[in-house]
Parts: sequence; C-alpha cells; structure tokens
Amino acid sequence: MPLPLPRPMGVPSRRAVLAGAAAAAAATALPLRPGTARAATPAAPADAASAPYRWRTAVIGGTGFITGVLFHPAVRGLAYARTDIGGAYRWDNASARWTPLTDHLGWDDWNLLGVEALAVDRSHPDRLYLALGTYSQPWAGNGAVLRSEDRGATWSRTDLTVKLGANEDGRGTGERLLVDPRDSDTLWLGTRHDGLLRSTDRGATWAPATGFPARPTPNGQGVTFLTAAGRTVYAGWGDDGPTLLRSTATGWEAVPGHPTGPTAKVPVRAAYDACAHELYVTYADAPGPNGQSTGSVHKLHTVTGRWTEVTPVRPGGTTADGSADTFGYGGVAVDARRPGTVVVSTNNRWADVDTLFRSTDGGATWTSLKNTAVFDVSETPFLKWGDEHPKFGWWIQALALDPFDARHLLYGTGATLYATRDLVHWAPRVRGLEESAVRQLISPPVGTAHLISGLGDIGVMYHDSLTASPSRGMATRPVFGSATGLAQAALRPRHVVRTGWGDHGNGAYSTDGGRTWAPFSAQPPIAKDAPGPIALGADATAMLWSFVHWDGTRHATHRSTDNGATWTEISSFPKGATPVADPADPTLFYAYDTDTGNVYVSTDSGASFTVGATGLPAGDSQFRIAAAPGRRGDLWLSAKWNGLYRSTDAGRTFTKVTSCWASYALGFGKPAEEGGYSAVYQTGATADVVGVHRSDDEGASWTRINDDAHQWGWTGEVITGDPRVYGRVYLGTNGRGIQYGDIA
Repeated sequence: MPLPLPRPMGVPSRRAVLAGAAAAAAATALPLRPGTARAATPAAPADAASAPYRWRTAVIGGTGFITGVLFHPAVRGLAYARTDIGGAYRWDNASARWTPLTDHLGWDDWNLLGVEALAVDRSHPDRLYLALGTYSQPWAGNGAVLRSEDRGATWSRTDLTVKLGANEDGRGTGERLLVDPRDSDTLWLGTRHDGLLRSTDRGATWAPATGFPARPTPNGQGVTFLTAAGRTVYAGWGDDGPTLLRSTATGWEAVPGHPTGPTAKVPVRAAYDACAHELYVTYADAPGPNGQSTGSVHKLHTVTGRWTEVTPVRPGGTTADGSADTFGYGGVAVDARRPGTVVVSTNNRWADVDTLFRSTDGGATWTSLKNTAVFDVSETPFLKWGDEHPKFGWWIQALALDPFDARHLLYGTGATLYATRDLVHWAPRVRGLEESAVRQLISPPVGTAHLISGLGDIGVMYHDSLTASPSRGMATRPVFGSATGLAQAALRPRHVVRTGWGDHGNGAYSTDGGRTWAPFSAQPPIAKDAPGPIALGADATAMLWSFVHWDGTRHATHRSTDNGATWTEISSFPKGATPVADPADPTLFYAYDTDTGNVYVSTDSGASFTVGATGLPAGDSQFRIAAAPGRRGDLWLSAKWNGLYRSTDAGRTFTKVTSCWASYALGFGKPAEEGGYSAVYQTGATADVVGVHRSDDEGASWTRINDDAHQWGWTGEVITGDPRVYGRVYLGTNGRGIQYGDIA
C-alpha cells in the first residue's frame, strides 16, 4: 500500500502490513454473511431490529493506492476506478464525484474489497465487470467476479475457484479482465497462479482457457494484463517464458521478437493505438509498485510485426545530488483519435521523483509533464505531506486518457488520483473516493473538531469538518507515514498524544486538542523500529507507550511524566499489550495480556502493574479493553468471537455480557438521556446479526444501525461515538475510510 515517505528496500508499507493483519484476523472471523442466520444462535433480544441511519464518508480525499482507471471508450464522461483494498468506483460526470460500488460487501467477504481488475463492454455501455480478491494467501478466500447490467448499481456474482491478489505485488498492472472484442458474451480473466480463464456466458461461469501455453510458478505474477488490438487479444506474462502472448484462430502463441532482458522482464501495462496499428507496452524488472530498478517502453506494429524501443529515459543514471536514478515504467495510455499520441509513467522513481512522459510522434521524442506541472491541492491539503509543495506522485501505474478529450488525462498515485484538462494544471479528482485504512478514532468532547483520526500511511488528521478534507492537512512535526497510537486526556481533553512511523521522530503531543503538535523531545531507542499504541492518563500527567514491531515482535512498554522528555521502562507491564487509561481516575491504568487472558492494573499512574482479573479469553492480539467515559473502573473487553465482557471494579473481575456473542471493536457516545449512561457502539454480532450496533441500556439490548447496503468489508478495528451528538457514530474501515452515521 502507499507510503508517502521513502523507506529502505524490502521494508513493506505499514499500511500493507496493517491491512494484511486485519485480513488475517478477519479470516478467522464470523463464518456467516452479515444479516444471515447463524446456526444455534441464542434468541434475539427484544431490541435487535435495525434502526434507520444515514451513513456518509468523512472527507479526506483519496488516501490510498489507485490501481486502475478506465474510461468507457464509447460513452463520454463515464469512467471507473479500482483500488487495492477499498473497492471500485464509478465516476458521475453530472455531480463530478465518484460513487462507491462495493460497499455492500460484508464481513465474510472482506477479501473481496480488493479489486484485481475491471472491464467494460464497448458495445453495451451499461455492462461492468469486476474481478475481486485481495490476497492469494492460503488464509484468504477465493476470488469472485461481479457483473452488472446497470453500471454497478446492482450486481450478480460468481465465486471463483482460484485466488486473486489485489493488494499484492503487481496490483498496479493490468487490466487482467477483458471483454473479447469479437464476442461480448466472452470474457477473459488473467490470474496470478492459475493461468488464463475464459467465460462464454458473460462471467457467469469460468473455465481454464484452452491452448494457453504459459505455465504459472508459485512466486510469479501470471497474466499481468489483457488488451485487445483489433480482434486480437494480447496477454502480458510475468512468469518464466515469453512475456507477451496473443490469441490466434486456433489458440495462443508467443509474439515473435518481443523484448527480453532485465529491462523487459515484467510487462506492466499495454495500450493499443488503433489509428497507427501500434501496441505500446511498458516494462520493468519487477511487477511493482515497489522493487523496480529498471524498465523500458516498446511498441509493436501489429500489422508488420516490427518492434521498436521507445523508452523516454533509460533508468540507471544519476541525479544532481549523485543518487542513482533507478525506476521502472508503469502506466500507458494512447489518444483514441490522434495517431502517435501516447503517455507513459515512470514508477518507483524515488531519487528524481516519478513523472509522465508524453509523445505526439509515436515515441520518437518525449516531453516530461512534470517539468511544467502546476498543482492545486487545496481540496486535499494533506497531499503536501508537511512540505510547501506536493510531489508529482509515486506508485504511478494507473493512467487513463479520455477518448473524447485528448488533454483530459488522469493518473493514480499511492495516495490520490490527479487530473488535468490542459496538461499543465493538475488537481485531485477524488470527490467521493476514500480509501484510508483507519486505526484510531477520537471524538473530543470540546473544541471545533468532532473527530481526530489515526490512519495507515497518512498519519493523523484533525477533522475541523466532516464534509471537507482537513484544512490543516496531515499532522506535522513529525509527519507520520502511519499512525500507531492516538490518545486524549479525559479530564484535560485538549491534551492529545500520537505515535507512528516517522522519519524524524515517532511521537508528539498537542495541548490545543490536536490542531498543532510538538514532537517528544526524546524517545526510547526501540521507538524508531517499533512504535506502538499509547495511553494518556486522565489528567495528562503520565503516558504509557507500548512497542510492537511491524513483524509482531513485542518490546517493553515505557512511561513518561514530562511530555516525552524522559522515559522509564515498566518491567511489570506485559510486553506488547495496549495500555488503557481510566477516564476518571488519573492513578489507574489497565492492560490486557492477550497471551494469558489476564488483566493488569496500575494504581500508581502506570509506574507498576499487578494482575487483576484472570481466566479471560486468550490467544488473539486484537482482544481489547475500552473504558466507559466519566466512570471509574468501568471497563468493557471485546474478545471477538468469544464475546463481550464487563468490569465495574477496575479490572478485578469481569462478567460476560450475554446479549452478544461476538465483539470486535467497541466505543462510547453521548447518552440518550442527559446524565445517563453513555451510548455503547460495537461492531460484532448480537443474536443472529453481524453488523454495527448501538445500545442505550448498558448492553442489555442492541439495535443494528447499519444495513446490508452499508457494510464496507472489514470493520473490526475501531469505532467510537460522538460525546456531543446523540446517535452519531464514527466507524473505521480497512480501505473505505471513516464512515459516520446519524439517526435518520
């Protein structure tokens, strides 16, 4: 997943790690479709019915890797976009915004929120096809194909017998799905590990394509793209053997004379210039979006069979500061009406920054569009990443040129989708498209912002509005790639702390509710490699910082009482556990040891801990404690499929809450009656329904507040209510940003 800060080669994006962790957790989650019955389920509580809610997405703008953009070749203004973990979208030209198309996918379909490929039918403009499947690992489910006759408003579904990998290496290649140019009933689907599939009934059923000669390898990429050149289908191949194949009257064959060598090891994307009968192909030495160091661009004259290299700039030179200028090539698009007009993108070019090259003479000469680009990111200020000017982009593999407007160009990055209509002025084109992976949420009881969020890859946001991207952009000093911790002092709510992956420090504090930040003046050495969650005492005197490496290794928790100037190791605190502060008593802190099922309690402001309750569910690092606002020692333990537990004696004993049988994330909001108990929100299962629920009677009964059209895949990470607006809830998703709901 996208990481805006450069990192050493071989270190995965933190957002990818977080997404993978959530996916692995979801793989062992509730074995039923949301809204369907579960065998041997207890009788439903009296208040288990759904309540009408209005759901919206808090606006940030993009925030994730746009892996594919596709204009419909025959309908002006119709376009689609795909993402690696956040579903697919349709562009609504009238409202100038994207409409999400896959929010109906629920918990047991979490693996389908990654879109491997999309396809449209030139002859039938209302038809749309999606190939879904986020991971191809053994713990992930098989992929699926969704097919629509109304541009994604409604769907029919076919479950595949193979796995796809929309959030794995090579996710920016493509498209791997294609409607046959000779027959609209025939579809082709390229897979990573199972060769080429074919459907003759518009995607309802699939079978291996006969005569396809390439054989996949376990660690390869398989089919990287499918594209039509006239009536011929071309397939890029990322494993051993010929890198480009084409259909024939009797089957498939390797394309003679195709490029070879390190600069043409993996074909990334292709585009066909029908006016000039030329197929352009971009290449790299790895599928990307990471790990590419060289590449090239070639074109094939499909009538004569002649190949020509048209690489704009050969990778491998040096920049002005002496850095190695290594990169591959990614996206490619051609002008549907002007022969010889083509645009390609570099990818993984960290030293000299990625660019788009444009040619109007078939690749004989090129112009870098970066050199004249003027950016306006006022709609999404976070794109400055704490600097004065935004970058041109990184992870540029999605590239699309409007077939009705030669100067209307779009390209995706690791965080947004940029567009221009004059090839000079660029602005984000992401209204309605939100892809952040959400890890922490705070709804302050005071101040102008009703929400502060901690996100994968783009750090911490202060939401002064829910309907516009945060005006202050990302929290700076330091800038975080991903946030790992976010906490507020319950009795001094303008004091907030945050932790995360940063290049210039891994922790910071704010005394104005999160508007401005100051970095911790010191930090434990382990913080650089393993920043984890943090807790802040109710009076902001003490904070506890836990350290967990991205590979899961746990380290000792540290404590500071001077805003991070000095730190002391807490030997009695269970390593890697998440610290929790009591909201009413500054002397109380808690921790849940998920290895043993024991709760640890501190009565000296986190200086030392002793064992409290024992014998609780163990074995899952995502079991977590939440403390009820304004109440001393009132704790709720979400233990996933083991259910929900509550303590009212500061963690000495816990009692199981019998009204629900699964609880993944839990939070609190304004009570239904002034002075009453806080509204309790959770994602999990009550009676026979998996979903988002609210309780106004301390968990005795629950009301489901989402519906089958609003499920957003995996939502088991974080949820919180608004302490100032009864009924409002903020829900973190793993790829569809922050969803918030209000009583309709």
